[in-house]
Amino acid sequence: MLIPVRCFTCGKLLADKYDDFQNRIKVGEEPGKVLDSLGAERYCCRRMLLTTVETIQQVIPFYEAIQRRNLEVQSELE
Repeated sequence: MLIPVRCFTCGKLLADKYDDFQNRIKVGEEPGKVLDSLGAERYCCRRMLLTTVETIQQVIPFYEAIQRRNLEVQSELE
């Protein structure tokens, strides 16, 4: 997954905070308090951490479908 290295707006380093943020959210901590403790005080930085989505799980089915189709075409040509 691609995590933002820096905040797009202010340029603050965020990549080192992302794993801690995700782990603490999964445990059940409140996102606002986790962001405060990690030092993400600006709205732009909070946005970067809160809105990052793991898109790889959405892309994999399309990649697999393309691979299957390529195999079908290859078998038809032979």
